[in-house]
Amino acid sequence: MPQPFAARRVICFPHAGGSPYFFRSWGKALGAFEVHAVCYPGRAERIAESPAGDLIPMAHEIAREAARLMREDARPTVFFGHSMGAIVAYETAVALEGEGITLDHFFASGARAPRLMRPDPAARWDDESIAATLVELGGTDAELLRNPAFVELVMPYIGADFRMLASYDGPRHAPLGCAVTALVGEADPRVALAQAAAWQETTRGPFEVRTLAGDHFYLAQNPPFQIIEGSAAGR
Repeated sequence: MPQPFAARRVICFPHAGGSPYFFRSWGKALGAFEVHAVCYPGRAERIAESPAGDLIPMAHEIAREAARLMREDARPTVFFGHSMGAIVAYETAVALEGEGITLDHFFASGARAPRLMRPDPAARWDDESIAATLVELGGTDAELLRNPAFVELVMPYIGADFRMLASYDGPRHAPLGCAVTALVGEADPRVALAQAAAWQETTRGPFEVRTLAGDHFYLAQNPPFQIIEGSAAGR
């Protein structure tokens, strides 16, 4: 959402199966930021497109758009990525640094560090296993998953996201030049504190790991607005 008088900018990267709508309330809550949310192919306004099959090329596409925005308007910029979105945001930040553009702060939320990601070609991401994982993570109402119309609409891109993430190999990159903060819900069933703390290896700048009350989708009930507002972009 354009906010020409906001001093800072945050670009949000949704989780697997997520869309920009997940962050629709953030613009009002983060008044000092112009809030943008990435839309991956195959959902929301890009529903007519085929979902992405390879995470890194998708991140490079996002980086091209982000670079254009950041060059046209050089406000301090923060990335916030949740779950799969943290990995997409990381690869986007790496691509931007390759173009000489450094973020002011990077937030990795609800995600293991990239070096801990291993491809799993044997993973079975059929509708049943996806539904079970969504319920476990707490991001989707089980009742919705019994609605055939809902399943028919969302499963193609949710499944594509899960398979895309399962094929990601966590390539080694030079550390980022920006500050990095890792966030994790204290009751997250998939991401342990040590796995979040391993994001320290992705930066040569300041690093912090924070635990927050809640599970994998802690940010639905407890958005980390104050932490974002205290980012390096505002110091």
